Amino acid sequence: MPVKGRVAIVTGAGAGLGRAYALHLAGLGWRVVVNNRRRLVDDQGRGSAQLLAAQIVAAGGEAIASEDDVRDRESGQRMVGQALESWGRVDALIANAGIDQHRAFHKIEVKEFLEVLETNFHGSLFVTHAAYRQMRSAGHGRIVLSASSAGLHGLHGLSAYASAKAALLGLMRTLAAEGASRDVLCNAIAPYAATPMTVAHNDSAVLARMHADAVAPLVAALVDPESRINGQVIVVGGGSFRRAAAVESSHMGRVVAGAGLLPALSAELGLQAASGAGGEFSDALAAFHDFAAAAQIED
Repeated sequence: MPVKGRVAIVTGAGAGLGRAYALHLAGLGWRVVVNNRRRLVDDQGRGSAQLLAAQIVAAGGEAIASEDDVRDRESGQRMVGQALESWGRVDALIANAGIDQHRAFHKIEVKEFLEVLETNFHGSLFVTHAAYRQMRSAGHGRIVLSASSAGLHGLHGLSAYASAKAALLGLMRTLAAEGASRDVLCNAIAPYAATPMTVAHNDSAVLARMHADAVAPLVAALVDPESRINGQVIVVGGGSFRRAAAVESSHMGRVVAGAGLLPALSAELGLQAASGAGGEFSDALAAFHDFAAAAQIED
């Protein structure tokens, strides 16, 4: 089934991964709603979304700019409305917009914590809700949510960020279950790429080999009309990818009141952790280095 003429919404597309996704999809023939809140205004008064949309059009593609702030509850409805008004359909959503955090939990204020959730979870929720309803009504759609290894494994200093990304995983799996009968499929990616949000956490030499452009083809594959992939979390970076999943161990024992459970529980949990069964990692940084080594990205 050809993708030419199909319509995708990409949030957070002004720079980094979102920009790479929008350019790659446009190059394949997708019509793209390029979303990024208004900033980086040039001498002609254009923001990053307008500049990218203009670049796509100049290259022979089709794109329109959305300067909605994803934190606005009505932003998703407006983006979907733009797509419908311009092209009459919405086939794919890549909910990519997000902000970073660099502060330990005991140092971050609750207000700051909620601000991260507002962008990274609610900012994806609002547009996903609007797009999902339209897709379900149309009987077709593909959604990709941008999660993180921090949401899978946690990382020092990223309590709010990791919480938001973990919440997106629960949303993704539920939408995958609810939307499958209407051909609305939903997946999540945990991308590794050299962007302004990642350089503070990882070795620059390794990140230099992890270009945002290398993630875009996998995103395009997930939103392809022919794709039947649904409910998956895919870790991707540097031209490699692997699947992540929630796992449970085999039966460990029974809980018996007054039976002195703590020693046995500690021993069993310690044994499980030491074995690293199921690809368990101590934190997101450990998971990254394992991914980089397995993908032969690290020297």
